[in-house]
Amino acid sequence: MDRRNLLRTTVLGAGAVALPFTTWSAAYAAPAQNASGPYGPLQPANGHGIQLPAGFTSQIVARSGQVVTGTTYTWHDAPDGGAVFANGSGWVYVSNSETSAGSGGGASRILFNSSGAIIGASRILSGTNNNCAGGKTPWNTWLSCEEVSLGRVWETHPLGGTAVVRPAMGRFKHEAAAVDPDRQVIYLTEDESNGKLYRFIPDTWGDLSSGRLQVLVAGTGTSGSFSWAAVPDPDGSPTVTRSQVSGAKSFNGGEGCYYANDTLWFTTKGDNRVWQLNLADNTYELAYDDNLVNPGPAPLTGVDNITGSTFGDLYVAEDGGNMEICLITPGDRISVFLRITGQGSSEICGPAFTPAGDRLYFSSQRGTSGSSSGGITYCVTGPFRT
Repeated sequence: MDRRNLLRTTVLGAGAVALPFTTWSAAYAAPAQNASGPYGPLQPANGHGIQLPAGFTSQIVARSGQVVTGTTYTWHDAPDGGAVFANGSGWVYVSNSETSAGSGGGASRILFNSSGAIIGASRILSGTNNNCAGGKTPWNTWLSCEEVSLGRVWETHPLGGTAVVRPAMGRFKHEAAAVDPDRQVIYLTEDESNGKLYRFIPDTWGDLSSGRLQVLVAGTGTSGSFSWAAVPDPDGSPTVTRSQVSGAKSFNGGEGCYYANDTLWFTTKGDNRVWQLNLADNTYELAYDDNLVNPGPAPLTGVDNITGSTFGDLYVAEDGGNMEICLITPGDRISVFLRITGQGSSEICGPAFTPAGDRLYFSSQRGTSGSSSGGITYCVTGPFRT
């Protein structure tokens, strides 16, 4: 059985949201390289200003400052990290708001029925600051992360419930979280030029109220082995967490992260890289580096949020760049999946697939206006390979 079919069998047997490929092919000695996309070239921009491959369409789901269609709820400003949760025969899309508490902050949700029609919308977190990215848990909560100094992780409940702060997960400039149910840990990125990669080990799996925070320790190269060391003071005061452990490896602007089958992928915007942690043997390497694409030019810059499809492709969104979502295949080939035109002062955030893998949600944080009040949340449908 080939790697992709093995993955699909594993995913379908688990009855869960599908996850990307297990490890990258050993046949390739370099990070992902340019190639034609699996869906063909981009077509001219549609009425939403989005260039998509043939057969794909887009729709606007919500706009910042406007009431979500079919509801009484006004969509938040600056939509950022997001995720999709199964909800009976339908689903829920959750989105953070990267604004201050005084401007709303927190996170919201939109509920869809089985045909993708909106049936509700509401806030699930308020009074928090610069909620950037986060992560989805197997027990159907959304970890909403504050991207501020001494920021916190908030555990929210997209299917109903009251949000709770989780201080044991550390106070630092949080970006994204990825849950590893195999090791029963949660990985956390830090958006600093000398940020670190952390993991949180709950005392009881499924309960994030207490546990241990650790930081990745490794050499200064782009590949090698790694280990984990305890962070003595997760509160980050008076010494910030990233400065507490000698030998902790620095990453230039940690952004999105995504876990599947013994592998963690995470992005660093400061150097336009996608990193890969091979957790089965505690080694790390580069999955993508814009300086190592040959021949160029590199298709992916402003590397930010990351997610995976049922087929095993990674989808990486740009903060700036050409306002693209790029696709990296299990064969280590990268191409542009979509491009948003006329929104050069924005960034693409929150890409997330429905459980069936046939719809991709994402936002343009500042839309055509370049302002946080101009955010637009989209859905793309089409013949995604599953």
